[in-house]
Amino acid sequence: MAIVRPFKGIRPRPDSASAIAALPYDVMNSLEAREMVKGNPLSFLHIDRPELNFPVGHDMYSYEVYHMARTVFNKMRDDGHFIQDEKPVYYIYQQTMDGRKQTGLVARTSIDDYANNVIKKHELTRKEKEQDRVRHVDAMNANTGPIFLTYRNKADISFIMQNWAAKHQPVYDFVTDLGVGHTVWIIDCPGTIDEITNAFASIDSLYIADGHHRNASAVKVGELRRAQNPGYTMDDAFNYYLSVIFPDNELGIMDYNRVVKDLGGLSAAEFIAKIKDKFDVEEHGGGQYKPEKRHMFGMYLDCKWYKLTAKPEFINENDPVGCLDVSILQSLLLTPVLGIADPRVDARIDFVGGLRGLGELERRVNSGNMTVAFSMFPTSMDELMSISDANELMPPKSTWFEPKLLSGLFIHELR
Repeated sequence: MAIVRPFKGIRPRPDSASAIAALPYDVMNSLEAREMVKGNPLSFLHIDRPELNFPVGHDMYSYEVYHMARTVFNKMRDDGHFIQDEKPVYYIYQQTMDGRKQTGLVARTSIDDYANNVIKKHELTRKEKEQDRVRHVDAMNANTGPIFLTYRNKADISFIMQNWAAKHQPVYDFVTDLGVGHTVWIIDCPGTIDEITNAFASIDSLYIADGHHRNASAVKVGELRRAQNPGYTMDDAFNYYLSVIFPDNELGIMDYNRVVKDLGGLSAAEFIAKIKDKFDVEEHGGGQYKPEKRHMFGMYLDCKWYKLTAKPEFINENDPVGCLDVSILQSLLLTPVLGIADPRVDARIDFVGGLRGLGELERRVNSGNMTVAFSMFPTSMDELMSISDANELMPPKSTWFEPKLLSGLFIHELR
């Protein structure tokens, strides 16, 4: 059973919400974040990426940087930009993008559910990225970036939230510069809160959609607090962390494309000849090529688009990880032909989220920074859940979810 709990959220004052709310810290680098906050002293990036409060080049992993996150937050709170609800509540968080809505429950989830695999993973995490967020959460004594979770849709949960939203006014309702709508309602009725808690108790599994590093870090801080407080009870806030939980049927996964710096010493002709061993290769005369089904790939090389189709004899459909398109490209092309054995650490490969479009792949190659690009067919929710259920792991950069959850709208204190 999945444990979810309401909480006394710290959140922006309604007239400050749109200015405070910011994209997650990990979808931009430090220089991009500095550009994003120009002219907006309230941006939550000043807290989520506290190195922005120091000169360029300052060690972003130093103690004083993490301490600054709490200092900035405390000042904004003292200035009245943040308020706290007086009793534990749930929140409904609805996002609207290109006419598609996804509606999630903002709640506390259990660090024990993560340890016991009720909350299931599909990606490895990197220690240095975990440690960054451990230090941030520890210094803040709060979860500030929600984990993006999903579950197999249950009609009764959707009905409860839809019914509540239809009968109540939202506390936030704004559209970002990216054209994404963000609407929030507070569920403060004890009876409805109990209904939701009990409904989730009948769910066997929650799945991490996005935020594996944030999740692992939040759990490690909770475990640290337990060690520091041996007399703790399950009422203590540090036993839980901040999540937004969406039904799977409302979510959209976008393509997560690849660009590669060089052809490993091969000429373009030699490279194409080599990949023909395991792919059918066809020049695509109609401009950009976006794969229309599984096991098909676009390739941009020398100002031309190609359509690649993996030969079926090299695909094991009984292997849930091996038959993923990201695995096929890796095992049949990137490793044997280009010599990229571990895409997590190889500097020759980079990844481009589908929101940037295929034009970004062309730009990266045409600029001379990259030599070849591959457009992917998106991983499906069924694939993600099947792999998680099998306790298997996806290759890195397998999924790109949009829209992103904004940070700064909900804060869960650990005290």
